[in-house]
Amino acid sequence: MAIPPNHIPFAPHDPGVPSHEAARRFYETMRTRRTVRMFADTPVPAETIEWVIRAAGTAPSGANKQPWRFVAVSDPETKHQIRVAAEAEEREFYSRRAPESWLADLAPLGTDEHKDFLDTAPWLIVVFKLMHTDDGEQVYYPNESVGIATGLLLAAAHHAGLATLTHTPSPMGFLSKVLARPEHERPFLLVPMGYPAPDCVVPDIRRKELHEIMARV
Repeated sequence: MAIPPNHIPFAPHDPGVPSHEAARRFYETMRTRRTVRMFADTPVPAETIEWVIRAAGTAPSGANKQPWRFVAVSDPETKHQIRVAAEAEEREFYSRRAPESWLADLAPLGTDEHKDFLDTAPWLIVVFKLMHTDDGEQVYYPNESVGIATGLLLAAAHHAGLATLTHTPSPMGFLSKVLARPEHERPFLLVPMGYPAPDCVVPDIRRKELHEIMARV
């Protein structure tokens, strides 16, 4: 088979154990991942965050356009600006915009308009979706591409011993303003990241069993 231009040999990952064992070990790690709203203010080295974001950047993307930007925020004043703006949107959401069915589904999780974790978490990773590349080139499947990259971001953070929260204040346009991002970057997700607080608790929920999420044909 002729090698197409601009291609190189593939170097597969060897986990060193049978594939089913490697997959099980990864599952056993990821099954302990939980969404956390109680963070410690313990510092997290910038190098750790950089490696986590590097991992996110390995995600596949439409035509390899990599339509993502991860803005890592650790400045306390900027974090507080984000909190103030996010809480303003959340007050509108909980008091006016959210339908009763949504509020009922959120009730067991104990969420409300107060977002103190935006001040406490040592890092806020704001994920932006690029509507075109920095050079003005078209991008393809940006939502799918950025969604996959965000999944890798969460997995990498958990693998590093960090806790995360996927926060989606709506609308999120204030993030562009606070962070002075260019027009072609659109806010996609806000991810507080850090170590869980010593007294951290999480909702007692269950995840679907394999037979509920998998079908074989």
